[in-house]
Amino acid sequence: MDSQTSQSSQVPQSPHTFQVDLRGLVDLLSHHLYSSPKVYLRELLQNAVDAITARRAEEPDAPARVRLYAEGGGLRVEDSGVGLTEADVHSLLATIGRSSKRADGLQEARSDFLGQFGIGLLACFVVAERIRVVSRSARTPDAAPVEWTARDDGSYTVRTLPGDARPEPGTTVHLVARAGAGEWLAEQRVLALARDFGSLLPYDVRVGEEAVTDLPAPWDRSYPSPATRRVALARHCHGLFGFTPLDSVELDIPLAGIRGVAYVLPSAVSPAQRAGHRVHLKGMLLTERAEQLLPDWAFFVRCVLDTDSLRPTASRESLYEDETLAAVREALGERIRSWLTGLAAGDPERLAAFLSVHHLGVKSLARHDKEMLRTMLPWLPFETTDGRLSLEEFAQRHPVVHFTRTVEEYRQVAPIASAQGVGVINGGYTYDSELVEALPSVRPGTVVAELDADTVTAHLDAVHPDEELALAGFLAAARAKLDPLACDVVLRAFHPLSVPALHLDDRAARHEQARAEAEAQADDLWAGILGSLRGGAPRARLVLNHLNPLIRRISSLKDPELIGTATESLYGQALLMAQRPLRPADSALLNRAFLGLLEWATHGDSDSTGGGH
Repeated sequence: MDSQTSQSSQVPQSPHTFQVDLRGLVDLLSHHLYSSPKVYLRELLQNAVDAITARRAEEPDAPARVRLYAEGGGLRVEDSGVGLTEADVHSLLATIGRSSKRADGLQEARSDFLGQFGIGLLACFVVAERIRVVSRSARTPDAAPVEWTARDDGSYTVRTLPGDARPEPGTTVHLVARAGAGEWLAEQRVLALARDFGSLLPYDVRVGEEAVTDLPAPWDRSYPSPATRRVALARHCHGLFGFTPLDSVELDIPLAGIRGVAYVLPSAVSPAQRAGHRVHLKGMLLTERAEQLLPDWAFFVRCVLDTDSLRPTASRESLYEDETLAAVREALGERIRSWLTGLAAGDPERLAAFLSVHHLGVKSLARHDKEMLRTMLPWLPFETTDGRLSLEEFAQRHPVVHFTRTVEEYRQVAPIASAQGVGVINGGYTYDSELVEALPSVRPGTVVAELDADTVTAHLDAVHPDEELALAGFLAAARAKLDPLACDVVLRAFHPLSVPALHLDDRAARHEQARAEAEAQADDLWAGILGSLRGGAPRARLVLNHLNPLIRRISSLKDPELIGTATESLYGQALLMAQRPLRPADSALLNRAFLGLLEWATHGDSDSTGGGH
């Protein structure tokens, strides 16, 4: 039994061939591989251009024509390319996945072709129910023309034709539209698609009598002056992307076989927004949504370029991520960086116009690139207590460059610090604090320090001890009122006089406050864990301005309840002045203080009208 089993297991099994459901494959192509049915026209143009390229490799003077005719609900595409014999038709057109570029010794010339995958005419079934190909080989001039007709059910026929059916070498493709797809074969749609895909193709391509190609490319043309060139490229950008650019950056990288232009957006965009760039491969539009073409920091430009070095993915609608693309990305980034450096050196007005819109992108680049930071230092704008200045201007004015890490902290201290002569930079916006901290690396000797509540308080004038002692009762009542809010009360003298009170805290104080609130709301176990995390209990502080007339009047109050209401009012007003988000407890305090003040005001009115006091 075992020997029989062993013998039977050694009997060679005949191989089986996969059966392909063409309709299922077409559905896969149209819904998953290709983004739109419009790619069928790119495939037709690509096959025609590749056929001409193959013929010209052997006959440099061979004609180079592609003609498209939309008629009777169908489409006819004629090319003067290398053509096919009957053997070629059986070998190439009827075998899914095989590419003609592998045959007839053309392997070494693959880099000259647009198509790198043998899907070919199969994509046309996305819009056609029947494809008919009539071809005559240029390599075998005596061979008869051959006809290949295929339907979307997977069946096809091949037959030879009389010699006069196609006197000249080349190929004609006839498409018959499938139900519901007729619009894709209409003449105006075909013309628009052909111009979109093939405007930079190196051969004579026409739809009827209408020219498709428009060479040389706008960036390769000669212009009378730089200004004329700028206007022409701006017009090209508007027609292509729908906006008039702030400027244009030439993209000429011979080693990578790249020619093109980057257009600078006229309005700010989010750094997280994925940019779509138009990439042509040997003249044929590959994609208009290439996202990985430029470094992430260059989100302020849109590119259009032609290349012969980048690899397409299987759908030929995006770029293959490899070492070549990484090198091209770096080279294009360097080109944009050089453009910025050139503006800084020779055209400050255009640079200022650019930075007024896109300073965020340049700051993103500068924080990783010391050379760019050094170049852009005199130009990058920052919000400061001296107005909107560059880091260089600010550092020249102040021996110590103070900054805050959040916008809230800046709003707390800016008015007071400015009045005390302390310069502060708002580092709360994207990248700003990182750039300020990097300043000493490109400007040796610069002192950079983060400004916290203690630093601000230290710059405020202390009140004479005798005066503070006289107000001890008032200060004790005020501190008792704010103690539940983890806020101390401090008396100082500072300018401007119009500010009665200043609320100061830092991140440690806010963290401790959040921990304490969570502890109060937690169960016993979690409260114990949170309690163990308690640090040195940093607290916020309400700094009362002893020079302010209102504070002087309030500090003379004797009624503890009225002192408490006044203190809560000052605390709430200081929070609002700092534009801090209010916690529920803060909102409740503001309401309570407002109602308390109204009660005291109306209580005073009733006394006076009643003839009392």
